[in-house]
Amino acid sequence: MNNHIQIIENEYKKKNIPQFKAGDSLLVKIWILEGNKKRIQSFEGIVISKRNRNLNSSFTIRKISNGEGIERTFLVHSPNINKIKIIKTGLVRKAKLYYLRKCKGKSARIKENLK
Repeated sequence: MNNHIQIIENEYKKKNIPQFKAGDSLLVKIWILEGNKKRIQSFEGIVISKRNRNLNSSFTIRKISNGEGIERTFLVHSPNINKIKIIKTGLVRKAKLYYLRKCKGKSARIKENLK
């Protein structure tokens, strides 16, 4: 039974997903449907969490817009995601960066991994 589920899930998985982790800055381009028009909208921010569950894998991105923190969760293999681009890799020691919700200004910055 599980074999059949894995075969079906593999058909829907995307192949061109970059390897990223918590702390990385990403630019995600998403298809937005407005009425009968489709357009691409970009969302740029820091990955604060990543969840690896095969087809149900997801990640959460946080950005600051007009002084307000905005978080958005994306499914990795969603057909609404057009492109994921890594802007810079962060140097962090935790897998979940929920502490960034309390930080403001310069304290919310993450060191860049220069390797």
